[in-house]
Amino acid sequence: MSHPLRRFGILAVAVLCITGCQPEKNPASPASAGSPPAATGKKKRVAFVSNGVAAFWTIAETGVKHAGEKFGLDVSVHMPAGIEDQKTMVEDLITRGVDGIAISPIDPSNQTEILNKAAARTKLITHDSDAPDSNRMLYIGMDNYTAGRMCGQLVKEALPKGGKLMIFIGRLEQDNARRRRQGVIDEVLGRSVDPKRYDPPDQVLTGNGFTILGTLTDQFDRAKGKANAEDTLARHTDLAAMVGLFGYNPPLLIEALDRAGKLGKVKLIAFDEADETLDGIQKGVVYGTVVQNPYLYGYRSVELLGELAKGTPGVVPESKFIDIPARQIRKDNVDEFWSDLKAKLKKG
Repeated sequence: MSHPLRRFGILAVAVLCITGCQPEKNPASPASAGSPPAATGKKKRVAFVSNGVAAFWTIAETGVKHAGEKFGLDVSVHMPAGIEDQKTMVEDLITRGVDGIAISPIDPSNQTEILNKAAARTKLITHDSDAPDSNRMLYIGMDNYTAGRMCGQLVKEALPKGGKLMIFIGRLEQDNARRRRQGVIDEVLGRSVDPKRYDPPDQVLTGNGFTILGTLTDQFDRAKGKANAEDTLARHTDLAAMVGLFGYNPPLLIEALDRAGKLGKVKLIAFDEADETLDGIQKGVVYGTVVQNPYLYGYRSVELLGELAKGTPGVVPESKFIDIPARQIRKDNVDEFWSDLKAKLKKG
């Protein structure tokens, strides 16, 4: 007969083996931390990264959230203060193991390494501004050169006899900024279509009855942007028009013109749909603007990343480009456009 203590020891070892030999269910284990969620019913995680902080991106954020709700995705929006901040955001998203990233690169020619690193670890697409030399899967947005020419058409309508004008933009490192500005210049000067053409920003250009005095950048610094406008008005008393090509530029130009007592006297042609810009069109102090569709940029980016994360076939077109065309907004259609925009921002 076995000793009682011996029998107890054997039983204890058996219990420990039964419980201790089961697979570990630690939520912080390598299988579950820092990697995309497995097929366990968890929501796919996708991130939307802008190229700065502006009202334009607030509209896009609304589209991101609405798409996340509709398609059952865990979404996040990230608005960097600059290129290093954007790089840090992307690296953090890679480490967190998100299932997809949609990004508007600030300086694509100098961000190829980080973009390709992201593309190797997750589904990467670009929106608003492209990085065609990277391994991104596709680009969602408009053709910025074409949109620039549309803005140039508004300039010619506002100044049928020509005149002097200055162009204002945040920065020219971005692919969309270079193409957009060049489109305006080529259209105003009556040139042929050539998206690869590039005129230095400090060069005075003439043709077709117009003189383009130059292009002033501000690197998303609102104070500098306003100072650029005020300095231009002080130095060029015969200025006929100002063209603002980033969403926050036109509101700054409106302020400068108002302070100088030239609001409505110097023609203002805009880009994007800031409230101040649309209000200016209604009041007749802004001739018109070319609008993108930031809401749809956000919505479609999330929708596509969700499909890519699920492995849905046929999502990426052969062109690797999903066109969301630009529109020209003037006084005759601004009310309808603004009402539709407000409705989009409220729904969900």
